Amino acid sequence: MIATPDFGAARFKTSSFSEGTGTCVEVAVVPGFAAVRDTKHRAGGHLTLAAPAFDTLVRRVTVRF
Repeated sequence: MIATPDFGAARFKTSSFSEGTGTCVEVAVVPGFAAVRDTKHRAGGHLTLAAPAFDTLVRRVTVRF
């Protein structure tokens, strides 16, 4: 069975490195999962990632940029 995390009460945060142009993503974390959403389209939902997948994404993006 696949767990379905509840992000209803989660607080989404924008990176302190964002430029204020609205071309950023926000991240919320709950135990075992992270959610990523577009700051320009918050109502469009979010992408849910298991914690290990989110860690891998962050490491790979950090290395490339």
